[in-house]
Amino acid sequence: MARTTISDALPKVSSRYELGMLASQRVRDLNGGAELVIDDNVKTDKPTVTALREIASGKLDVEELRHTFVQTYKQVPKTDEIEGIIESKSDTPELRELDAELEDAIIESDEAPAEEIADVLEESVPESEEVIEDGDVA
Repeated sequence: MARTTISDALPKVSSRYELGMLASQRVRDLNGGAELVIDDNVKTDKPTVTALREIASGKLDVEELRHTFVQTYKQVPKTDEIEGIIESKSDTPELRELDAELEDAIIESDEAPAEEIADVLEESVPESEEVIEDGDVA
């Protein structure tokens, strides 16, 4: 059933690849509560088939759908949204402290030069073994 829908929808777009991208965007829109642009007589159709039927009907604005698809991939997460993501899952107090220092360095690194970040990381790493020139561990 979907194969017929694909062949019907292909004249409305430039390629099968674009049809897949636009249909996937329309499915996301439908799952998000968008109104159907066609009468969906078959209630057993999956959202993908419904999206393809809408594209094939010509009632759906393909240019607007294309624009929406592109805009969803242009959104860049802001640092405010990321701040609370880093968590220490270590049981060792030293590692939790190191994680906290690294988190502070990451948050402050928006404008900090790379050398400063490297210095913070080097200072944070505990020295556990002395390394001899040949690479042997003492």
